[in-house]
Amino acid sequence: MLFKYFYDTALAHASYMVGCQRTGEAIIIDAGRNIEQYLDAAKKEGMKIIGVADTHIHADYVSGAREMADRIGAKLHVSDEGPAEWKYEYAKEYDHQLLKDGDTFSAGNVQFQVLHTPGHTPESISFLLTDFGGGADRPMGIFTGDFVFVGSIGRPDLLEEAAGIMGTAEPGARDLFKSIEKFNALPDHLQVWPAHGAGSACGKGLGSIPSSTVGYEKLFNPALQYKDEQAFVNYILAEQPEAPKYFALMKHVNRVGPEILGEPKLPAKINTDKLGNIIATEMVVDTAVAKKFAAAHVEDTINIQPKYVAMWGGSLLDYDKPVYLISSVKDLSEVVRILHKIGMDNIGGYFDADEVAEAGLNTESILQVSPEELAKKVSLGEVELIDIRGINERNKMAPAESKYSFLGLMFQNTEQFKANKAYAFCCRTGGRSVIAASIAQKFGAKNAMNMDGGLVAWELARLPLAAKATPSAG
Repeated sequence: MLFKYFYDTALAHASYMVGCQRTGEAIIIDAGRNIEQYLDAAKKEGMKIIGVADTHIHADYVSGAREMADRIGAKLHVSDEGPAEWKYEYAKEYDHQLLKDGDTFSAGNVQFQVLHTPGHTPESISFLLTDFGGGADRPMGIFTGDFVFVGSIGRPDLLEEAAGIMGTAEPGARDLFKSIEKFNALPDHLQVWPAHGAGSACGKGLGSIPSSTVGYEKLFNPALQYKDEQAFVNYILAEQPEAPKYFALMKHVNRVGPEILGEPKLPAKINTDKLGNIIATEMVVDTAVAKKFAAAHVEDTINIQPKYVAMWGGSLLDYDKPVYLISSVKDLSEVVRILHKIGMDNIGGYFDADEVAEAGLNTESILQVSPEELAKKVSLGEVELIDIRGINERNKMAPAESKYSFLGLMFQNTEQFKANKAYAFCCRTGGRSVIAASIAQKFGAKNAMNMDGGLVAWELARLPLAAKATPSAG
């Protein structure tokens, strides 16, 4: 049996290639939109990809299932569980198998058996893997998708939190509790292969280890320790991270079918003499690292460096309007790949960062201020300090006298920024807060500052902390 693991750090997304080496056939589990990685691996291993299987309708990235079905004729294996509104509408266009609990599909002598595990989503399924070609007569592991993670479990509130389908969080949590009972009945020796790792917003407290075992998770996964259903419901619905705004769109895209990208290509390069006119009417994102952007950037551009594009690009940018990039040649292909993976296909073009720097355009900066100096300014009323982290982060530790305004909602609250006031922004280490400062500048608060080193530096300096979260800035 062939088993290959793929991990996309930008979205903490894991996908898998499983194949039968005797027949040269393979299936991809929870494919990402960049299918070239699977095609290249299959070619290297001498395998033919005959199928692609999704554990559920993903919310955090565009699935590569349709891309593979369309471009290489891979058979779709997708869930037919759950209510009518959560069916794969595009599957009928291709060779496909709609899966119910207990169904099987194969790649040569390798078999996958479906286990319906609702809770994270109603249609969620897991796949038990058995290598009959290797002489086994029982499963060796389970692909859990967003059901069971290493050290955590999929959140049941996304349909309500991100997709706006009210009244689904608690029923989802109760479904999840029943699915855990199925999981706990599985043999301890089974390996567990989830679709996400640490950093994903699909659950809380995900581990960074790529795989585990059923037995280990039974012992140490906090979500699997509850015997009382109501206690579990209370636990799983509490302190979940904010769901990125684009999750609702991803649910729709993956249900009706994403656009076919074809082979990777970069957006058109635009001459720098057109940058000013485009900034006046469109969104221009400079992908420089935070400190470089803070030192000098073209007026009215916003900053989202490559490592934040997935989370904050999807939450802040308007999917109905084109986005333009200022990027180095080195970073461009990765930034475009991530934007495509979160379904942002309307990229109007890009400006070469080196050419922009040499063009002599009007620039502005974001002052980097040490926590000690900032604490003095705040105490004297010279600046308003705004914490832009998630509410769970803030409730654990926040700077004294700071206000709160979540970064993911900042474009919906730009009226809070006044031209005659000075603002400083803080996050954990000082990266996300530069995004916030750039948005404040774009909307008129030109005296924008950033806490250098973030809350980590504030705490190391032993500066005062707030007892609890304070109201939003305004």
